[in-house]
Amino acid sequence: MQVDSGSAYTLISEETFRELWPHDPPRLEPSSLISRDFQQQNIPVAGCCTVNVRYGSFQGLLQLLVVKGKTPCLLGRNWFDPLRIRLSGIHQVNCSSVEEVIDEFKDVFSEGLGKFKGPPVNLKLDPTIQSICLKARKAPFAMRQEIELELKRLVDQGVLEPIEHTRWATPIVPVRKADGGMRICGDYKCTLNKALRPNQYPVPSAEQLFSTLARGRRFAKIDLAQAYQQLEVDAASAEAQALVTHKGLFRVKRLQFGVSTAPGIFQNFMDTRLAGIPGVLPYFDDIVIVAESEEELANKLREVLRRFAEDGLRVRRDKCIFNAKKVEFLGYSIDEKVIHPTEEKVRCIHETPRPKSRLQLQSFLGLLKFYHAFLKDKASVAEPLHRLLDKGSKWEWTKRHDIGFQASKQLLSSDAVLVHYDEQKPLILTCDASPHGVGAVLSHRYSDGSERPVPFYSRTLTSTERNYAQIDKEALAIVTAVKKFHDYIYGSHVEIRTDHKPLLGLLAPDRATPQIMSPRLLRWSILLNAYDYKLIYYPGKRLGNADALSRLPIACPEFPVPPPADVLMLETMQHTPLTADVIARMTVNDPVLSRVLMWVLKGWPNMLPVEEMFKPFINRKGELPTHKHCLLWGSRVIIPKEGRKGPRVGGATLGSSRYCTNESARQKAAPLARCRDTRHLKLQLIIGKSRGNRGNVYPLTSPGLSAESYS
Repeated sequence: MQVDSGSAYTLISEETFRELWPHDPPRLEPSSLISRDFQQQNIPVAGCCTVNVRYGSFQGLLQLLVVKGKTPCLLGRNWFDPLRIRLSGIHQVNCSSVEEVIDEFKDVFSEGLGKFKGPPVNLKLDPTIQSICLKARKAPFAMRQEIELELKRLVDQGVLEPIEHTRWATPIVPVRKADGGMRICGDYKCTLNKALRPNQYPVPSAEQLFSTLARGRRFAKIDLAQAYQQLEVDAASAEAQALVTHKGLFRVKRLQFGVSTAPGIFQNFMDTRLAGIPGVLPYFDDIVIVAESEEELANKLREVLRRFAEDGLRVRRDKCIFNAKKVEFLGYSIDEKVIHPTEEKVRCIHETPRPKSRLQLQSFLGLLKFYHAFLKDKASVAEPLHRLLDKGSKWEWTKRHDIGFQASKQLLSSDAVLVHYDEQKPLILTCDASPHGVGAVLSHRYSDGSERPVPFYSRTLTSTERNYAQIDKEALAIVTAVKKFHDYIYGSHVEIRTDHKPLLGLLAPDRATPQIMSPRLLRWSILLNAYDYKLIYYPGKRLGNADALSRLPIACPEFPVPPPADVLMLETMQHTPLTADVIARMTVNDPVLSRVLMWVLKGWPNMLPVEEMFKPFINRKGELPTHKHCLLWGSRVIIPKEGRKGPRVGGATLGSSRYCTNESARQKAAPLARCRDTRHLKLQLIIGKSRGNRGNVYPLTSPGLSAESYS
């Protein structure tokens, strides 16, 4: 279907209609609409029907026009708002001069990584801090070939250069991208970031940006491709960014994401390169251009692209917006008349469903209590809601309660509570997860210690996410909030609050990324490396604002297939002796693992059991995700005791990603003299025995499993 902003309605031909619904087509209703093509020729209308549409986060019923003849399928303007399609997003260029400017600088929009032709970047290191050279982390066997191919690609691109010696060495963290490719990231928080001098370059103030944007009638927004990596670094900085892999050492010759001073360095660079062009506002890797007319916009765009061409920089055409009448920036929608907050800032408050239980009502009233100092008449407005919680009162939601609920939501989304974003004030991101939703509030802290929200956010969990372990749900709340509020927090220091203490050991910026970690948490850890944040534990009773949003989230459409980024990469073997369903059944029937599974899904108890059998799991309670109701350690399945019996745990599963505890491994290793002779060495996991051609018995180990185990 072709997107066509010139078409008022979405339409398809009769032939396409019959192909899409050969057996049970939607009912066609007569239509009085008159349809014409671009030559003003009439197109006969067969009728109109209502169809179920799923696109992105939208799922619902929309009207579809069916026309006679061989007409192309067009996605018209009546679907734009429901599907959240913006004219700027599909590059509708109404001004021929703007189009000519874009064609004039095709090289700037070409594929490939740009390279700044000026002097390289120098990372300022504290000379009193010694260099840190860490060892390479073990690369999973299944990923080694892909890692090596990605390393070769980066070498060919000029980003990496093989070396033999270095004073600095940062281990890599390979991450699977949503498209199935491989991304190689450096865990700089445990090496280089400790020695970097803070970059004090100021971020542009919101007042300055808004005052300039408010005077415009036409806007453009430009996005640089792989922004940081278009800047070369000098030899000393390249060595400081060096990566260590199973294939050796590599010097990193481009500025990397995850380097703590990179945002300030890049903002300084953009301000310098685009200085002197009025109405051009660089904000990290986004450049906003504002003008009074289309002609003025074209002239400013030409100057920006000319400088980019001279500097050797590249732009992502698909992320750019040209000749728009309004632009969204820092949570505000800006046009020629007014600057106003986007609906997204308070949408989760406006669409909060009414409470269906006492617990949900308590959570909502907790949100009111959190901001009670700014809520005028809060006591009288919410009084009917409080009466529902009286001891002995019957739960019966009436019109009186609904009026109080709606009025309370209006109070929460009013200017008395919400404040404008101010880059001079400290940022606090409060996140929480419930069994069915995530919620977050981005706030400013004032000099008197009070906190005022800038935007709110909440959403329900999908059916896949509801099966996450509790630690994954809490981490999801943080990552979802960071992505949602990227424009506010990127390049600024933000304090992130969570009520799930184990996350501090996994996602805290001052700690190295654990080697044993689920692929999902590993991806999220790398994503957070690009931000300047401090992760702080707050008891749940002090997170009333985010807790209420997570327990009363706005609806999120369900999709039968979860996004690839949320699926563990598991390989199915032919005739596998143990399937996920079998292991899940064994886990539920196992007296130890069944309790561990319950704790992982619903949260660990405050009073942990003292029995020896639970210690291996308690020691690693932050490293135990779930998948298809099976327990995992990192990305390896924990085999219940029943599944370790018999030969099917031997050669048939050699090389698979499975894990048994120390006790099971010792029992299998005990009869083997070679294992007794090396009992003082770290125990290698024994998963079976094999008889050679001469009748000798050899222990079999799985190369896909770690030598470490629960202890």
